Amino acid sequence: MTKTPEKRPAFESPSDLVRPVGYDPDMPRPAAISAGAGLVMLRVIAGFLWLTALAFNWGDVAHSIEVELGDDVELPEDLKAIGLVLILTVGGIATLLEGVLAVLIYRGHNWARVLVMLYAVVSISAAFTTWWVGGQDIRIETTLVTLSLDILVLLALSSRQAAAYSRRRQRR
Repeated sequence: MTKTPEKRPAFESPSDLVRPVGYDPDMPRPAAISAGAGLVMLRVIAGFLWLTALAFNWGDVAHSIEVELGDDVELPEDLKAIGLVLILTVGGIATLLEGVLAVLIYRGHNWARVLVMLYAVVSISAAFTTWWVGGQDIRIETTLVTLSLDILVLLALSSRQAAAYSRRRQRR
């Protein structure tokens, strides 16, 4: 007769969640870590695609900024070019850094997992805030893809298996 596994309760006390996991440096990599790292890499690809689309549509974006500033405002071309280079540089570095973090997550570094989860929470919160306060629509052209990936990353990397794997070398 096979024994059925014990069901997890719907609510767990914080002390149970904070309790250290067992020390098992030979623990096999769980699917949650592989999926989480893969989703972070998809987020990186989406980031580079967004930066590329921004570069190709920069004239329209700069024009919409001028319209928001007022009818009599026209930004100098040098300022537009500097803005584009600054956005592409900062965005490219941030996206590359996220790719490095994905590799570190796959290799089992807990600090990288926690940092990516924190970034996902900030990104989700920012999308919600811009929707709530500014009325910005969440559409596939704007934030839907990155928001979806952030939610999936958060779900995958916050699982018990992902935490246990990332903390498998910590002694009690």
